[in-house]
Amino acid sequence: MLFNSLLLQAAEPLAGGGFGMLMPLILIVIIMYFFMIRPQSKKQKELQKMLDALQKGDKVVTIGGIHGTVSSVKKEAGTVIIKVDDNTKIEFNRSAVASVISDKPAEEKKAEKKLLFGRKNKEEKAEPAGSEPEEKKDE
Repeated sequence: MLFNSLLLQAAEPLAGGGFGMLMPLILIVIIMYFFMIRPQSKKQKELQKMLDALQKGDKVVTIGGIHGTVSSVKKEAGTVIIKVDDNTKIEFNRSAVASVISDKPAEEKKAEKKLLFGRKNKEEKAEPAGSEPEEKKDE
């Protein structure tokens, strides 16, 4: 009799708490969505946007590691022709393009960095016009 009452007491929370057992599983699915699925779908959308914006003259790298310049884009065929050398052109599927290389010089990158932080570094401060650096004045 005592054993039966213990079993009934242990089973009582399960009778009305089916939702309570599913709660940890639901939380795990939600966490997986925000940490794994959502970032991957954002990355896929950015890649598709980059592939749609490909145009003649863009410098690209393929998933195979081939560097070249886009010579032409065939939208209806879904391919791009990439010039890899003076007389060498290779046709790839658009999905084979891994990234587009930007041609921004280092000075422009520094200027962007300076604008982001809103202040100048000591090395970047401009000297007054017509003045020579102090090292050259002493000589």
